[in-house]
Amino acid sequence: MSSANLARTGQGRTVILAFLLPILLVNMVAFIVPVVNLALLSLRTAAATGALTDGFSLETWRSVLVDSFYWAMLGRTVWVGTIITAITLILSYPLALFVSRTTGAFKTVLVILCISPLLISAVVRTYGWMVILGDQGFMPALIRAVGLTPPVLLNNQLGVIIGMTEILMPYMILALMSGFGKLDPTLEQAAGTLGARPFTVFRRIVLPLSLPGILLGCLLCFVLAVSSFITPKMLAGGRVSLLATEIYDQAIVTLNWPLAACLSVLVLVVFGTALFFYGQLSKIVD
Repeated sequence: MSSANLARTGQGRTVILAFLLPILLVNMVAFIVPVVNLALLSLRTAAATGALTDGFSLETWRSVLVDSFYWAMLGRTVWVGTIITAITLILSYPLALFVSRTTGAFKTVLVILCISPLLISAVVRTYGWMVILGDQGFMPALIRAVGLTPPVLLNNQLGVIIGMTEILMPYMILALMSGFGKLDPTLEQAAGTLGARPFTVFRRIVLPLSLPGILLGCLLCFVLAVSSFITPKMLAGGRVSLLATEIYDQAIVTLNWPLAACLSVLVLVVFGTALFFYGQLSKIVD
Protein backbone atom coordinates (compact mmCIF):
# COMPACT_ATOMS: atom_id res chain seq x y z
CA MET A 1 0.00 0.00 0.00
CA SER A 2 1.37 3.41 -0.98
CA SER A 3 1.99 6.23 1.45
CA ALA A 4 -0.87 8.18 -0.12
CA ASN A 5 -3.30 5.29 0.52
CA LEU A 6 -2.02 4.99 4.06
CA ALA A 7 -2.58 8.68 4.61
CA ARG A 8 -6.10 8.48 3.19
CA THR A 9 -6.83 5.45 5.37
CA GLY A 10 -5.54 7.23 8.45
CA GLN A 11 -7.57 10.33 7.64
CA GLY A 12 -10.67 8.19 7.09
CA ARG A 13 -10.27 6.54 10.47
CA THR A 14 -9.81 9.93 12.09
CA VAL A 15 -12.99 11.23 10.50
CA ILE A 16 -14.92 8.12 11.59
CA LEU A 17 -13.65 8.46 15.16
CA ALA A 18 -14.55 12.15 15.13
CA PHE A 19 -18.13 11.29 14.17
CA LEU A 20 -18.33 8.44 16.70
CA LEU A 21 -16.88 10.40 19.60
CA PRO A 22 -20.05 12.43 20.42
CA ILE A 23 -22.31 9.38 20.55
CA LEU A 24 -19.72 7.49 22.58
CA LEU A 25 -19.59 10.33 25.09
CA VAL A 26 -23.39 10.49 25.25
CA ASN A 27 -23.59 6.74 25.88
CA MET A 28 -20.88 7.00 28.50
CA VAL A 29 -22.66 9.76 30.41
CA ALA A 30 -26.27 8.68 29.89
CA PHE A 31 -25.98 4.89 30.06
CA ILE A 32 -22.68 3.35 31.13
CA VAL A 33 -22.04 5.59 34.12
CA PRO A 34 -25.59 5.21 35.54
CA VAL A 35 -25.47 1.43 35.05
CA VAL A 36 -22.12 1.19 36.84
CA ASN A 37 -23.46 3.38 39.64
CA LEU A 38 -26.54 1.15 39.84
CA ALA A 39 -24.38 -1.95 40.12
CA LEU A 40 -22.31 -0.35 42.87
CA LEU A 41 -25.47 0.72 44.69
CA SER A 42 -26.66 -2.90 44.69
CA LEU A 43 -23.53 -3.79 46.66
CA ARG A 44 -24.41 -1.39 49.47
CA THR A 45 -26.64 -2.10 52.46
CA ALA A 46 -29.43 0.05 53.86
CA ALA A 47 -30.34 0.74 57.47
CA ALA A 48 -33.92 0.57 58.74
CA THR A 49 -34.25 4.31 58.14
CA GLY A 50 -33.23 3.91 54.50
CA ALA A 51 -29.77 5.42 54.98
CA LEU A 52 -26.94 3.68 53.14
CA THR A 53 -24.25 2.16 55.33
CA ASP A 54 -20.55 2.39 54.63
CA GLY A 55 -18.70 -0.25 52.65
CA PHE A 56 -19.82 -2.85 50.16
CA SER A 57 -21.46 -6.21 50.73
CA LEU A 58 -22.98 -9.07 48.74
CA GLU A 59 -25.74 -9.52 51.31
CA THR A 60 -28.43 -7.96 49.11
CA TRP A 61 -27.53 -10.18 46.17
CA ARG A 62 -27.39 -13.24 48.41
CA SER A 63 -30.83 -12.51 49.85
CA VAL A 64 -32.29 -12.09 46.37
CA LEU A 65 -30.68 -15.14 44.80
CA VAL A 66 -31.68 -17.53 47.59
CA ASP A 67 -35.24 -16.23 47.96
CA SER A 68 -37.80 -18.12 45.88
CA PHE A 69 -40.09 -15.07 46.00
CA TYR A 70 -37.81 -13.10 43.71
CA TRP A 71 -37.24 -16.05 41.38
CA ALA A 72 -41.00 -16.45 41.07
CA MET A 73 -41.31 -12.71 40.44
CA LEU A 74 -38.66 -12.91 37.72
CA GLY A 75 -40.42 -15.83 36.04
CA ARG A 76 -43.80 -14.08 36.30
CA THR A 77 -42.37 -10.91 34.79
CA VAL A 78 -40.88 -12.74 31.80
CA TRP A 79 -44.02 -14.81 31.35
CA VAL A 80 -46.39 -11.83 31.46
CA GLY A 81 -44.11 -9.87 29.11
CA THR A 82 -44.06 -12.79 26.67
CA ILE A 83 -47.84 -13.21 26.76
CA ILE A 84 -48.41 -9.48 26.22
CA THR A 85 -45.94 -9.48 23.31
CA ALA A 86 -47.57 -12.51 21.67
CA ILE A 87 -51.11 -11.12 21.96
CA THR A 88 -49.97 -7.72 20.73
CA LEU A 89 -48.36 -9.33 17.68
CA ILE A 90 -51.46 -11.39 16.86
CA LEU A 91 -53.76 -8.37 17.08
CA SER A 92 -51.43 -5.92 15.34
CA TYR A 93 -50.23 -8.03 12.40
CA PRO A 94 -53.41 -8.03 10.27
CA LEU A 95 -54.05 -4.38 11.05
CA ALA A 96 -50.51 -3.35 10.10
CA LEU A 97 -50.66 -5.45 6.92
CA PHE A 98 -53.95 -3.85 5.92
CA VAL A 99 -52.63 -0.34 6.54
CA SER A 100 -49.39 -1.02 4.63
CA ARG A 101 -51.37 -2.16 1.56
CA THR A 102 -53.73 0.79 1.62
CA THR A 103 -52.91 3.66 -0.71
CA GLY A 104 -53.75 7.31 -0.98
CA ALA A 105 -55.07 9.65 1.67
CA PHE A 106 -56.94 6.83 3.39
CA LYS A 107 -53.60 5.25 4.32
CA THR A 108 -52.49 8.48 6.00
CA VAL A 109 -55.72 8.54 8.00
CA LEU A 110 -55.23 4.94 9.10
CA VAL A 111 -51.62 5.54 10.13
CA ILE A 112 -52.70 8.56 12.19
CA LEU A 113 -55.42 6.50 13.85
CA CYS A 114 -52.94 3.74 14.68
CA ILE A 115 -50.40 6.03 16.32
CA SER A 116 -52.85 8.50 17.87
CA PRO A 117 -52.95 6.59 21.20
CA LEU A 118 -49.30 7.57 21.65
CA LEU A 119 -50.45 11.19 21.92
CA ILE A 120 -52.35 10.34 25.10
CA SER A 121 -50.56 9.69 28.38
CA ALA A 122 -50.33 6.05 29.45
CA VAL A 123 -51.70 7.09 32.82
CA VAL A 124 -54.84 8.52 31.21
CA ARG A 125 -55.34 5.39 29.10
CA THR A 126 -54.81 3.21 32.15
CA TYR A 127 -57.48 5.12 34.06
CA GLY A 128 -59.75 4.55 31.10
CA TRP A 129 -59.12 0.80 31.28
CA MET A 130 -59.86 0.86 35.00
CA VAL A 131 -63.31 2.24 34.18
CA ILE A 132 -63.88 -0.18 31.29
CA LEU A 133 -62.76 -3.29 33.17
CA GLY A 134 -64.35 -2.45 36.54
CA ASP A 135 -67.27 -4.48 37.91
CA GLN A 136 -69.74 -1.92 36.57
CA GLY A 137 -67.69 -1.11 33.49
CA PHE A 138 -68.43 -1.53 29.81
CA MET A 139 -66.67 -4.88 29.36
CA PRO A 140 -68.42 -6.78 32.18
CA ALA A 141 -71.73 -5.23 31.10
CA LEU A 142 -71.16 -6.43 27.54
CA ILE A 143 -70.42 -9.96 28.75
CA ARG A 144 -73.55 -9.94 30.92
CA ALA A 145 -75.59 -8.76 27.94
CA VAL A 146 -74.85 -12.00 26.08
CA GLY A 147 -75.92 -14.07 29.09
CA LEU A 148 -72.49 -14.94 30.49
CA THR A 149 -70.93 -14.33 33.87
CA PRO A 150 -67.99 -11.95 33.43
CA PRO A 151 -64.66 -12.89 35.00
CA VAL A 152 -62.78 -10.51 37.24
CA LEU A 153 -60.98 -8.20 34.83
CA LEU A 154 -59.39 -5.74 37.26
CA ASN A 155 -56.85 -6.02 40.08
CA ASN A 156 -55.37 -9.18 38.60
CA GLN A 157 -52.95 -10.40 35.95
CA LEU A 158 -55.63 -10.51 33.26
CA GLY A 159 -56.29 -6.79 33.61
CA VAL A 160 -52.57 -6.06 33.27
CA ILE A 161 -52.37 -8.11 30.07
CA ILE A 162 -55.41 -6.39 28.54
CA GLY A 163 -54.25 -2.87 29.39
CA MET A 164 -50.62 -3.39 28.36
CA THR A 165 -51.64 -5.01 25.07
CA GLU A 166 -53.63 -1.95 24.05
CA ILE A 167 -50.89 0.43 25.17
CA LEU A 168 -48.17 -1.42 23.22
CA MET A 169 -50.09 -2.03 19.99
CA PRO A 170 -49.01 1.27 18.33
CA TYR A 171 -45.34 0.34 18.81
CA MET A 172 -45.91 -3.11 17.32
CA ILE A 173 -47.84 -1.69 14.37
CA LEU A 174 -45.07 0.79 13.55
CA ALA A 175 -42.42 -1.93 13.74
CA LEU A 176 -44.44 -4.28 11.54
CA MET A 177 -45.09 -1.59 8.95
CA SER A 178 -41.36 -0.98 8.68
CA GLY A 179 -40.91 -4.71 8.01
CA PHE A 180 -43.66 -4.75 5.40
CA GLY A 181 -41.59 -2.30 3.38
CA LYS A 182 -39.57 -5.29 2.12
CA LEU A 183 -42.65 -6.89 0.58
CA ASP A 184 -42.64 -6.90 -3.22
CA PRO A 185 -46.17 -7.16 -4.64
CA THR A 186 -44.83 -8.75 -7.82
CA LEU A 187 -43.70 -11.80 -5.84
CA GLU A 188 -47.23 -12.38 -4.59
CA GLN A 189 -48.64 -11.82 -8.07
CA ALA A 190 -46.18 -14.31 -9.54
CA ALA A 191 -47.06 -16.89 -6.88
CA GLY A 192 -50.76 -16.41 -7.58
CA THR A 193 -50.17 -16.77 -11.31
CA LEU A 194 -48.42 -20.09 -10.67
CA GLY A 195 -51.45 -21.37 -8.80
CA ALA A 196 -50.52 -20.72 -5.18
CA ARG A 197 -53.48 -20.23 -2.86
CA PRO A 198 -53.71 -17.06 -0.72
CA PHE A 199 -52.71 -18.88 2.47
CA THR A 200 -49.72 -20.43 0.71
CA VAL A 201 -48.67 -17.00 -0.58
CA PHE A 202 -48.91 -15.63 2.94
CA ARG A 203 -47.00 -18.54 4.49
CA ARG A 204 -44.24 -18.76 1.88
CA ILE A 205 -43.78 -15.09 0.90
CA VAL A 206 -45.46 -12.52 3.13
CA LEU A 207 -44.64 -14.00 6.51
CA PRO A 208 -40.92 -14.76 5.83
CA LEU A 209 -40.31 -11.29 4.37
CA SER A 210 -42.00 -9.63 7.34
CA LEU A 211 -39.98 -11.52 9.97
CA PRO A 212 -37.49 -8.65 10.55
CA GLY A 213 -40.38 -6.35 11.47
CA ILE A 214 -41.90 -9.06 13.66
CA LEU A 215 -38.65 -9.54 15.56
CA LEU A 216 -38.17 -5.80 16.03
CA GLY A 217 -41.75 -5.34 17.23
CA CYS A 218 -41.51 -8.27 19.64
CA LEU A 219 -38.25 -6.98 21.09
CA LEU A 220 -39.64 -3.48 21.54
CA CYS A 221 -42.91 -4.63 23.10
CA PHE A 222 -41.23 -7.17 25.38
CA VAL A 223 -38.78 -4.60 26.74
CA LEU A 224 -41.55 -2.05 27.29
CA ALA A 225 -43.82 -4.65 28.92
CA VAL A 226 -41.12 -5.82 31.32
CA SER A 227 -40.03 -2.29 32.27
CA SER A 228 -43.51 -0.74 32.62
CA PHE A 229 -44.72 -0.17 36.16
CA ILE A 230 -47.46 2.48 35.99
CA THR A 231 -50.03 0.40 34.13
CA PRO A 232 -49.34 -2.87 36.01
CA LYS A 233 -49.40 -0.99 39.30
CA MET A 234 -52.78 0.58 38.59
CA LEU A 235 -54.53 -2.32 36.87
CA ALA A 236 -53.22 -4.99 39.24
CA GLY A 237 -54.03 -3.02 42.36
CA GLY A 238 -50.79 -4.19 43.99
CA ARG A 239 -51.85 -7.84 43.74
CA VAL A 240 -49.48 -8.89 40.95
CA SER A 241 -45.79 -8.69 41.83
CA LEU A 242 -43.60 -7.82 38.86
CA LEU A 243 -40.00 -6.65 38.83
CA ALA A 244 -40.82 -3.08 37.76
CA THR A 245 -43.52 -2.60 40.40
CA GLU A 246 -41.33 -4.17 43.08
CA ILE A 247 -38.45 -1.85 42.18
CA TYR A 248 -40.78 1.12 42.57
CA ASP A 249 -42.02 -0.11 45.96
CA GLN A 250 -38.52 -0.79 47.27
CA ALA A 251 -37.14 2.55 46.06
CA ILE A 252 -40.07 4.84 46.95
CA VAL A 253 -42.06 3.09 49.69
CA THR A 254 -39.55 1.13 51.78
CA LEU A 255 -36.50 3.21 50.75
CA ASN A 256 -34.41 0.06 50.27
CA TRP A 257 -32.28 1.42 47.45
CA PRO A 258 -29.75 -1.44 47.37
CA LEU A 259 -32.53 -3.99 46.84
CA ALA A 260 -34.14 -1.77 44.20
CA ALA A 261 -30.77 -1.47 42.45
CA CYS A 262 -30.24 -5.23 42.62
CA LEU A 263 -33.63 -5.89 41.01
CA SER A 264 -32.89 -3.22 38.40
CA VAL A 265 -29.73 -5.07 37.43
CA LEU A 266 -31.83 -8.22 37.03
CA VAL A 267 -34.10 -6.31 34.65
CA LEU A 268 -31.02 -5.28 32.66
CA VAL A 269 -30.00 -8.94 32.51
CA VAL A 270 -33.45 -9.77 31.11
CA PHE A 271 -33.04 -7.00 28.52
CA GLY A 272 -29.58 -8.27 27.59
CA THR A 273 -30.92 -11.80 27.15
CA ALA A 274 -33.73 -10.51 24.93
CA LEU A 275 -31.23 -8.55 22.83
CA PHE A 276 -29.03 -11.66 22.49
CA PHE A 277 -31.91 -13.76 21.18
CA TYR A 278 -32.97 -10.92 18.90
CA GLY A 279 -29.48 -10.75 17.43
CA GLN A 280 -29.29 -14.51 16.89
CA LEU A 281 -32.73 -14.69 15.31
CA SER A 282 -31.96 -11.68 13.11
CA LYS A 283 -28.94 -13.47 11.71
CA ILE A 284 -31.08 -16.48 10.84
CA VAL A 285 -33.77 -14.32 9.22
CA ASP A 286 -31.26 -12.30 7.19
